[in-house]
Amino acid sequence: MPAVEVSSLVVRYGSVTAVDGVSLTADAGTVHALLGPNGAGKTSTVETLEGYRRPAAGTVRVLGLDPRGDRKQLAPRIGVMLQRGGVYPGVNGRDVLRLTAAYYPNPTDPDALLDRVGLTAVARTPWRRLSGGEQQRLSLALALVGQPDVVFLDEPTAGVDPQARLVVRGMVRDLAARGACVLLTTHDLDEAERAADVVTIIDHGRVVATGTPAELSAAGTGDDILFAAAPGLDVAALGAVLRGAVVEERAGEYRAAVASTPANVAALTAWLADRNLALGDLRAGKRTLEDVFLRLTGDGE
Repeated sequence: MPAVEVSSLVVRYGSVTAVDGVSLTADAGTVHALLGPNGAGKTSTVETLEGYRRPAAGTVRVLGLDPRGDRKQLAPRIGVMLQRGGVYPGVNGRDVLRLTAAYYPNPTDPDALLDRVGLTAVARTPWRRLSGGEQQRLSLALALVGQPDVVFLDEPTAGVDPQARLVVRGMVRDLAARGACVLLTTHDLDEAERAADVVTIIDHGRVVATGTPAELSAAGTGDDILFAAAPGLDVAALGAVLRGAVVEERAGEYRAAVASTPANVAALTAWLADRNLALGDLRAGKRTLEDVFLRLTGDGE
């Protein structure tokens, strides 16, 4: 049985359909990233899984339980990290973590967890005086203190410095290693590519792709040449020289559907040089997860 299961989920706000038939599964011991532009339906999907929203149609199950009907049994087994807020501004990290730990039957030691997220030095600092990155790390600690079987993380690395990002990433991987299911939403595509075992991309309330980061990056890529140059190139003329289609995927970013051989790269650079145009960000081969995301969702807005 999957740790998280969503089947034909529909969520509506009045006449607006925010989630339109989303289905996905996430297994224990895995990190599953939910990606999509703003307004795609990610938050509505996750809030339904957390029991905060009632679906208009379809079903959701977490650890085989209904997040609303079985709330009492499920709540001690899940952890929720909000992107912002959720903590009284005047309370300090040590007190709020100890208070939260008291709600669980077998919590992690709060002081050890504060040390793990690098907050021991500011343990007595009120929430409102913590930096944005420190608040993020405390929110993560609050989500993990109960040793949950399923963890919902909303932008876990937003606003944190590079060293703290490594700490957060390590903690996420440790959760999966001990058998927890981690469902995270993020706009950091590089983070998703590094951390996730499975990625689901949602746009306009519907799933548009699911797979491992490698599978999504490899799908339909061929052996193309990716490059950056001035916007508005004569792609038809360049395509005739390269003997393959050239597409401007975004302003100033191009894909040439030709093999990335030295001869083709030389032909590309020569064509640009003849027109006194600079070449930037030359890449060959597979797409990154960002390439796939932008291709499937447009400009992400």
